[in-house]
Amino acid sequence: MPLAMQLSKEDIRKNKPTRNEYLNKPKLPLVLVLDHVTNSYNIGAFIRLADAFAIEKIIICGELTISDKKMKKASRNEAKWVHIEYSDSTSASLQTLSDDGYTIFSVELCNNSVDYKEVNYPSPCALVLGNERKGVSEAALQLSQQQIHIPMFGMGNSLNVSTAGAIVLAECASQIRKAISG
Repeated sequence: MPLAMQLSKEDIRKNKPTRNEYLNKPKLPLVLVLDHVTNSYNIGAFIRLADAFAIEKIIICGELTISDKKMKKASRNEAKWVHIEYSDSTSASLQTLSDDGYTIFSVELCNNSVDYKEVNYPSPCALVLGNERKGVSEAALQLSQQQIHIPMFGMGNSLNVSTAGAIVLAECASQIRKAISG
């Protein structure tokens, strides 16, 4: 049995649009809202995820004290392909999204949160992910139509915010892509 061979960079790029085509290509009607996420590596990871899933944009909310060098290293320069907005107010950003017809989901274990796999994600929607220590703010939870969580089967109670975001984003993006493509 032959060994699996890694694809070359040229093989990987073969079925992708050109850089100019990609910039003009419609993005998935899905927004990541980072509610006071402060770690540069986590923000960089979210930028990579936004690019990987070709989502509409990321809104980074709160006071920014991030290291540009660390964020660039973590995002591997994919920020140039992602629409990034900065906001002082998570609440104001969520209210604008809600007014624009987005359904808002907060990724946070709460009394009334549901398993992220049991949710039907409509288009357009927004996923709110919270601060590494404090989670999603109470104000953001109040502006969300639903709180969702990832079931934990081990002894730990939580995941790194960018890991949790990747898990939920993959499910949400998959559902929206299937609905759009019919």
